[in-house]
Amino acid sequence: MTNSELHNDAVVIDGLVISKWSRSVFEDMRKGGLTAANCTCSVWEGIRGSMDNVAAWKRMFVAHDDLILQVRTSADIRRAKEEHKTGIILGWQNTSGIEDRLEYLAIFKELGVNIMQLTYNTQNFVGSGCYESVDSGLSDFGRDAVDEMNRLGILVDLSHVGAKTSDDAIRHSKKPVAYSHCLPSGLKEHQRNKSDAQLKFIADQGGFIGVTMFPAFLARGTDSTVDDYVEAMDYVINLVGEDCVGFGTDFTQDQSQEWFDWLVHDKGDGRELIAFRGEDGVARAGQDDGLRRTIR
Repeated sequence: MTNSELHNDAVVIDGLVISKWSRSVFEDMRKGGLTAANCTCSVWEGIRGSMDNVAAWKRMFVAHDDLILQVRTSADIRRAKEEHKTGIILGWQNTSGIEDRLEYLAIFKELGVNIMQLTYNTQNFVGSGCYESVDSGLSDFGRDAVDEMNRLGILVDLSHVGAKTSDDAIRHSKKPVAYSHCLPSGLKEHQRNKSDAQLKFIADQGGFIGVTMFPAFLARGTDSTVDDYVEAMDYVINLVGEDCVGFGTDFTQDQSQEWFDWLVHDKGDGRELIAFRGEDGVARAGQDDGLRRTIR
C-alpha cells in the first residue's frame, strides 16, 4: 500500500481544533483527509454564550452538509469516512457553560456536546487550572460533575487542568479520560505540559493522549517545525506506548489577534495567562509562525 493509499484508507481524528469556523476551513479539513475532530464551541462563555455557539454549529451543519456532519456516536465517524465528509465532535474547553448546575450537562449532551474539559487554565466551580497559583484539586461539585459526565457519556478532558485536579479526576472517573491536546514537560518545562508521571498515569488508566503542535509548548517555540512535532510524538509514544496516543493539534486556522487576546486572558479579559510577544512588544499567539506554515 502506498502512502497515498494508506492516507485515503485511514480514519484520522484530531483530538482538538479551535479554528474560526467557515466553509474554507471545512474545505481544508476535507483536503487534508481529516475524518473527524473535536471542535471547540465553548471556552470562557457561560450558558447563554455556549448555547449560542452550539446553535451556530447547528446552522453550519445544515449550510455545509456536503462537507461536515455532526458526530454523536462512533458510528457517525465511520459514516463521515464513507461519505467523504469530516465528522464534527462538539467539545468544550471549560465547564463554565454549565455554571453551577449539573442538570445543564444533560441538556448539552442532548445537543451533541460529547467532550468537556473540566477547567480552562484557572479556577472554576469544578476545580483548578494549570495556571492557578494554588491547585486545590477537584471540588465536591467537580466530583458530582465527573459522575454525571460518566453517566451521560461525555468525555472528561484534562488538557488545561491543574496537576492535582487532573490526578483527582483520573482517580475519581469510572471511565477513561483524556488529555486531548498536550505536550510532555520532559521536552520543555511549561505549566501547560504534562510530566512523565502524569502521562503514564492517564495511560495506565486507559486514557487518551493527544499530542499538540502549539508552538509555545514545543521545545523550540515559534521556531519549531514538523520535525519538532514528530519528536514530541515519539517521546510520548516511547513513554506510554502507541495504543493511547494520537493527534490533538490545537489548530487555530484564520483566528484573529483579538481572539487570541481574549483566549489567553483569564475569563477573556482578566490577567494575562500566556504571553507571546514579538520584538515590537505586541502579544501574539504564535500559531501563524513557522510550524503552521510548514504543516500547511
